[in-house]
Amino acid sequence: MSEFIQQLPALIGVVIGALGSYVVVVRGDRVRFQREQAARWEERKLTVYGEYARTLKRSVTLAYRAAAHYGNDRHPHPLTPEEAQPLLTQATIERDPAGEALILLGSPEVVERARVWVVVLLEMEDFLRRQTRDPAAWQAMVERQRAGREGYYAAVREDLALPPGHSARRPLSPALQSLPDQR
Repeated sequence: MSEFIQQLPALIGVVIGALGSYVVVVRGDRVRFQREQAARWEERKLTVYGEYARTLKRSVTLAYRAAAHYGNDRHPHPLTPEEAQPLLTQATIERDPAGEALILLGSPEVVERARVWVVVLLEMEDFLRRQTRDPAAWQAMVERQRAGREGYYAAVREDLALPPGHSARRPLSPALQSLPDQR
């Protein structure tokens, strides 16, 4: 028995070492799992944010084209109201689920900035339904839409801790200024 007592401190050291190793491994696995889970959610959020922007941008482009029919916009490919209506309807149908996904996964700031952007788009669509011919009023809405888009992208970048991006507004060289407006 005295041999056992002599070996007891070593045995206790082995047990403590094994328990310590187990705790370190479990904690490391937990931290790695949480980090991987956070990365997956960030990737999903980026996908949702991008999809929502894509669906809104499609609607905006269709609105530009429809507005060109009334002389409100310089888009080189105007759409008549008859051509635009089914396309705008389809764009709205696609926009709704993207908006729901945004509400589900988006940060409150991103969702609020998206709301500002889409409200301007809805005003633009109403302007077109009324068949208004007022290029100055249209241009004011276009500027508000651009500001809404910039605000949305800024909120997305902040939420995902991305570096600042391009504002998509840049002066064109004199040679390019005669080309249609790039939005």
